[in-house]
Amino acid sequence: MDEEYDVIVLGTGLKECILSGVLSVDGLKVLHMDRNDYYGGESTSLNLVQLWKHFKGDDKPPEKLGASRDYNVDMMPKFMMANGSLVRILIHTKVTKYLNFKAVDGSYVYNKKKIYKVPATDVEALKSPLMGLFEKRRARKFFIYVQDYDENDPKSHEGLDLNKVTARELISKYGLEDDTIDFIGHALALHKDDSYLDQPALSFVKRMKLYSESLARFQGGSPYIYPLYGLGELPQAFARLSAVYGGTYMLNKPECKVEFDADGKAIGVTSEGETAKCKKVVCDPSYLPDRVKKVGKVARAICIMSHPIPDTDKSHSAQVILPQKQLGRKSDMYLFCCSYAHNVAPKDKYIAFVSAEAETDNPEAELKPGVDLLGNVEEIFYDTYDRYVPTNDHTADNCFISASYDSTTHFETTVNDVIEMYSKITGKVLDLSVDLSAASASAEDE
Repeated sequence: MDEEYDVIVLGTGLKECILSGVLSVDGLKVLHMDRNDYYGGESTSLNLVQLWKHFKGDDKPPEKLGASRDYNVDMMPKFMMANGSLVRILIHTKVTKYLNFKAVDGSYVYNKKKIYKVPATDVEALKSPLMGLFEKRRARKFFIYVQDYDENDPKSHEGLDLNKVTARELISKYGLEDDTIDFIGHALALHKDDSYLDQPALSFVKRMKLYSESLARFQGGSPYIYPLYGLGELPQAFARLSAVYGGTYMLNKPECKVEFDADGKAIGVTSEGETAKCKKVVCDPSYLPDRVKKVGKVARAICIMSHPIPDTDKSHSAQVILPQKQLGRKSDMYLFCCSYAHNVAPKDKYIAFVSAEAETDNPEAELKPGVDLLGNVEEIFYDTYDRYVPTNDHTADNCFISASYDSTTHFETTVNDVIEMYSKITGKVLDLSVDLSAASASAEDE
């Protein structure tokens, strides 16, 4: 193989597939390899037989659960914000033509031991049982400030410079109670823990705006959308995109050893005795284990049930966020539920995930507050995986390594990693100014 590639991508996880698609569209020559014989890496999607094999070895799934092929169980289930960065990337690269989306029914938050719908606008705030009468008025004023806030219009800033004022200071100006701050910060702005309170408020306000603008998009109960047949469709859609632009995909390539020159720069990848030359390598942490460090681990439970999550208005698909404070934890816990309505399970079956950054070595005990909210479950699998981040200097070795997926059940953190990696690889900023209506037709409910 004498030709040289601009980039060799190792692993077909979601982040790697998005990057190879975007880089191919940019005109770079991309070779994409994976040691597995399936797409998706850690973020793959399993049918029922594969799920059993993964967690139980040789056991066969019980007949009562229905046909194996009707299951598409995502190993990293995450919903997409309707106006979020991932949808913008899908439109920017025109991958939308390979995918069908459907709105997610509900967005909920756990507060004082109960599940509530997340109020996202001043009108919903006034109706929400989450708050008492006076708190509703205060929250409504804050929501109106956020809705009217425009970075380029100083009049809307009310004298506050959100690059300097912290989120905590902004919120205290409106006198909101702790429980209110909890659901706003975690279920609307989607912060994983409370560290955002001492950061400049601009990002917090922008994240709230993204939520309410996404919610307004489909007049549904949530700001989220999800592909029919699950996220396993995404890596394959990006693979097709890359191929259209001349990218090459190779699955089932054992070893995939990155080769370095005398200066320590990546110059190629060897598999089965053949070396493909390249200028840069993009990969997930498992391909360069000596250039990453463990920073934590995620605990999760995967459940199959015959009913929606109780107290979610019979939602066929829903996210419930359990803010850290409500559980006495250091970071949030997440419930994710999807069903036959998104073609990820047979009729009348639901798949639910409970996930959290592990703070103990006992996932069953740690996830119990979330699992208890699910009601009766037919099957449950517990699992933990380590989270890695790169430690290398990409300017020195030309290796661009993604971080492991976190416990969140939405895509915002994942896509931020992709956008940052894109800038490091190309020296450019990914253009996400797109016509969002291009994805709407496919995302409406049938």
